[in-house]
Amino acid sequence: MSNTQVTADQILDLAVEALEDVKAQNIKVLKVSELTDLMDYMVICSGTSKRHVHSLGQNVVEHLKANGVQPLGSEGRDMGSDWVLVDLHDVVVHVMTEEARAFYDLEKLWDIKPEQR
Repeated sequence: MSNTQVTADQILDLAVEALEDVKAQNIKVLKVSELTDLMDYMVICSGTSKRHVHSLGQNVVEHLKANGVQPLGSEGRDMGSDWVLVDLHDVVVHVMTEEARAFYDLEKLWDIKPEQR
């Protein structure tokens, strides 16, 4: 798959699959296409530790690359981070520790009901 052939829904499925493979917790998918032109979906999940957060973000990047999707970028992938963001074009993945997730509360910030995956 190349980026031009992959739909946002396919990227979303690959990202969620990568998160589930490494046991992400509380995965939420927010469809934000009607609220912003920057992305179609936002995925938010939790890791049990900073190391787990790192592993989850790394797995998303590697899984997407293995399927022909080159991420636009990622932030916070060093081992000490409690929040990793992976930009996958029309899908943005946020992997956070429970503490960071509770503090930033992105679900409430976007104020929409998450789709259960």
